[in-house]
Formats: sequence, C-alpha cells, structure tokens
Amino acid sequence: MCESHGNRSFPANTFSEIERLKLSRRGVLKAGVASAMALTIGSGFPGMASAASSVKSTHGTGFCNLPLFLSHARQTAQADGLTLEFVNTPTFAEHVTFLGAGLVDVGVLPYTSFVALYDAGAPIKIAAGSGIEGCAIVSQPGLDSAEKLKGKTLGTFQLDTLEVLPYDYLKANGVAMSDVDVRYVGNTPEAVEAFKAGALDWICTIEPYATSLLQDVEGSHLLSDGKDIYGPNYTDCVLCVRDSLIAENRDGVKALIKAMMISQAAFEQDTQTVLEEVVGTYYKTSMENAIIGATKQPPMVDQRMNTDFILNRTDSLIEMGYIKKKPGVEAIDWTMLEEVIAENQDLHDSLKVKSA
Repeated sequence: MCESHGNRSFPANTFSEIERLKLSRRGVLKAGVASAMALTIGSGFPGMASAASSVKSTHGTGFCNLPLFLSHARQTAQADGLTLEFVNTPTFAEHVTFLGAGLVDVGVLPYTSFVALYDAGAPIKIAAGSGIEGCAIVSQPGLDSAEKLKGKTLGTFQLDTLEVLPYDYLKANGVAMSDVDVRYVGNTPEAVEAFKAGALDWICTIEPYATSLLQDVEGSHLLSDGKDIYGPNYTDCVLCVRDSLIAENRDGVKALIKAMMISQAAFEQDTQTVLEEVVGTYYKTSMENAIIGATKQPPMVDQRMNTDFILNRTDSLIEMGYIKKKPGVEAIDWTMLEEVIAENQDLHDSLKVKSA
C-alpha cells in the first residue's frame, strides 16, 4: 500500500505523448508498467491493422465487469466478426493509464476514473454501461458509525467510485475526509487481505469482495451499500471507448456492446451457470460468496437513465480537487448502444435491468 501524498490531479500535457503513461489515479505507477508498455508498443498500437477483427481491453475485478468477462470467456462477439483480447495490468492504476494513453481500445472503468481522464484531455467516450450498485463500505468490529471513523485508516483506490463513495458518505454524516487517514492500495485482493489482517480500519470495496469480508470477518459492519447515498441502480462502471476506435471501427464497438448485452441476458437467465464459468478464473472468491455478491452488483449495459447521475456526481470530484470542470453530455455517446438496441430489440426486451 502507499499513502496519499495529496496529488489529486493529472498532468496537463496531452495523452498523445508517451510521457502521459506516467499518470495514474494513485499518483505513482509501479515499475511493471514500463515493461508492459514495451510489450504493447512493440506489437503495435490498438486500432491499427487489427482494428477490423479485434479490440484490446483492460478490466477491473468486480462484478461490474461481468458483462465484459463473460463476453471474453465465451468470445460472444466473434459471431459479429470481433475478437475481444484482454491486456492484464497488475494494478488499477495501470488499468486506467492504458486506456488514457491509447495502449488499449476499450475498458470497463469506474465512471469517476473516466471523468478524470476526460477532463485531462483523453480522447475517450462512455459508450455503454456495465455494472450498477455493489460498492460497499465495510468497517472493523466496533466502528459502526461515521463519527467513529475519525482518525481511522481507510483503504481505497484513488479516483475510483470506491474513493468517492466514502467521501460522500462522510460528508452526508458531517465528517470531513481530512478527518480520516486515507491509504491507496494497488488492487482488490491486496485491500481485502489488509483488512482481514487488521491493517485497515475500514474499506470501500466491490462485490463479491464486500460480501466475502462481511462473511469472513466476524463482527464487521456494512456502513453503506451506496444505495443509502445514491439511491437504487446507481452507476459503478461503464464501458469506455477510444474516439479513434469509434471512428475507425464503429461496427466493432457495436459488436462488443451487443456481446455484453448477450452476457447480461445469460447472467439473468441462468446465474448459477455463469458464476460457475467466471468464479475462479475471473473472480477469486468462493461460490457461496459469489452467489450472494452477484445479487448486489448486477450487470446493466443500457444505462442511459444514469446520464445525469454520472455527470452530476462530478461535483464531488471537483470538491476533491480531481477535475477542474464538469464534463458535458458530449462526453457520453449512447448512439452505438441505441443502434444495437434497435437492431436487437428482442434481446433488449429480454433484459431485466435496463433503462426504460
């Protein structure tokens, strides 16, 4: 883990420069990103020769990534001529950086991370949703109120929904973020193990890991599941796409969105089978915890209804010093999603969680 050093902004230079790879939402990238850069650059930038047949993607670790994970496991988009390739990164920092720097075509990101990249000048758009809800604040035994968190150590990820929710939770309960010790961790397994070991007093995490902690740490508390702050169906992660891919391979983006909708439908129709396919390979948790967690962070590819939520939550990012101005509606491009819906109306009609 590394502590926050107060750096809550991105460099001002453009994403077209390789130096841009040094930006991260933790402020510091691990040395491993350098070798990953070399491998990716050596094989050519995405969106070039292979654009018509494949897209490269990064991903997170929570259930909000499930539509992307299942699309990758089953290569569902191949029916429409598209192969989905994963570029794995060791930490969430590289996950965000690779998309901002153009080393991958697409990625499922927390909407907060997207907003910061967009504000810094990254040529990307939100093209679809991925997962909703599922962000949770879990505390150690005895820490059952916001007031008791003063002076305690929070484990989270910088510029993530998992940092903004604690900020909003504390603010709603009359406690300032400056009253707690914030420590930024590299990845979810690291954060979970640190909490179990008692190195963190409270943590904001995602499913299925929130359920795992509540099940495994006796006496732990669920302080917030996000719905008490944001209401039901709040956005967690979204599908972000490079502008160049939209321009050069719009049909490829649509094929991926369609694949994610098919994956959502598969999850809704036969959750057990889908979990058996992804737990172990994509999620390091027990099947028992996965079954519980899956109900708390469902996939939702059609998140058009959350446009205002995404744009308005940027107020917190401004207050936290991460961005200078709010993005406009031009940051979100639902047109490819809408075309997929129009061309696959039966599929869209079958989805249980969607915009009206």
